[in-house]
Amino acid sequence: MKSIVAGYDRIAAALSARLPESLALLFLRIVLAGIFWRSGQTKIADGHWFAISDSTYFLFETEYSGVPLLSPDLAAIMAASAEHILPVLLVLGLFTRLAALGLLGMTMVIQIFVYPDAWWSEHALWVAMQLVLLVRGAGLFSLDRLLAGKRAA
Repeated sequence: MKSIVAGYDRIAAALSARLPESLALLFLRIVLAGIFWRSGQTKIADGHWFAISDSTYFLFETEYSGVPLLSPDLAAIMAASAEHILPVLLVLGLFTRLAALGLLGMTMVIQIFVYPDAWWSEHALWVAMQLVLLVRGAGLFSLDRLLAGKRAA
């Protein structure tokens, strides 16, 4: 039994080393970015680089109208912008914790005010990924790491 536990401990130590963890964090960043990027792309008018579609404004006036304190037009612009800027930051690993925090805030607004029944189907998974990035950061394969090295030097 001791040898099984020792073998497990060796495997666990190898998997939690900096390189495997950083590869997992890179994959996590790309997956999370993809979710929000694709959502952001649905808000853009066909054939435009960044023109919010009329259907997006309509959606924010009707289906997403439960968001307090923001006009539907401002909410549409903020959501479309966040869903394009924050995923790019995640992929680059630049200000990763800040990007994850922004997406966490956005996810919670969606959960509370727009789709309160979507917690177990989607939002819990998104929040789990965001929390991992908030706690662990971007890992070795990131601009955050590169910048931290420069600050230390």
